[in-house]
Amino acid sequence: MKNFIAELLVKLAEKEDEANALRIQVDALEIVVTTLLQHMKQEAAAALDSDITATLNKLEPSQKTADHNSELLYNHVKRLFLSPKD
Repeated sequence: MKNFIAELLVKLAEKEDEANALRIQVDALEIVVTTLLQHMKQEAAAALDSDITATLNKLEPSQKTADHNSELLYNHVKRLFLSPKD
């Protein structure tokens, strides 16, 4: 039984490491995309925002079956465009 619990703990630690690596990759991509958006001209950024919103709206399920993941995706994309421009 102890071996089984030890194996489960090792697998759990491995999964946590994988999740952390993915989170770091996503954070890095967010920094890159945000920086690129900050360097875009206002008109180009607005057009891109509009195109992305249209694409996300096409992907959204109907209001009755809207799931939490779609909402999170939409909110995270919108946050990229709301980053402060220095």
